[in-house]
Amino acid sequence: MKKVIKYVIIFILIVILIVLSINFYLIISTKNQILEVENANLDNVDCILVLGAGIWGDKPSPILEDRLLTGIELYKNNVSSKIIMSGDHGREEYDEVNIMKSFAIEKGIPSENIFMDHAGFSSYDSIYRAKEIFNCKKIIIVTQKYHLYRAIYIANQLGIEAYGVNSDPRQYVGATYREVREILARNKDFLKCIFKPAPTFLGETIPVSGNGDITNDK
Repeated sequence: MKKVIKYVIIFILIVILIVLSINFYLIISTKNQILEVENANLDNVDCILVLGAGIWGDKPSPILEDRLLTGIELYKNNVSSKIIMSGDHGREEYDEVNIMKSFAIEKGIPSENIFMDHAGFSSYDSIYRAKEIFNCKKIIIVTQKYHLYRAIYIANQLGIEAYGVNSDPRQYVGATYREVREILARNKDFLKCIFKPAPTFLGETIPVSGNGDITNDK
């Protein structure tokens, strides 16, 4: 019995070491691709990809609002003339992307320059679809810093030239929980990037160089 317990403990320690090693690798391998808004002076960026988050009724949550404001600032700084709002619109009653687009329009971004990815159900799906559906080759990803490491890693593995700009102007409730959960999420997407499965949905190509209103559903 003592031997069994010993082997179980060793196994658990090995699993923890692997999980933490993958987490550390994702951070180290992508940290140099994270920029500040004022330093995001890149050429030929196909789009600013804003990753979705929760909504509160018909308004973005604080986390999502900060992502949107950062993406809008990048647009107004002429980093790219196109924005993709990628989020969860898998149910009629839950619609992140239209709320994201409406928020940006209210801030002065022309509707035709805003694309909606209605099937951005995960970071992996959003980035995979940015390449395969929207024909993006070079992107700036906007999300909170803890999330950027994973998002950039996914883009790297899918063959997209990607940079990240973090949207962390304030502290958020539940930040510690999200940081811990992100460790497991990084490991999950590390494995996913080995096998590169197709996302939940693909579809017809919608080049981001065109008119974003083609993605409107209302």
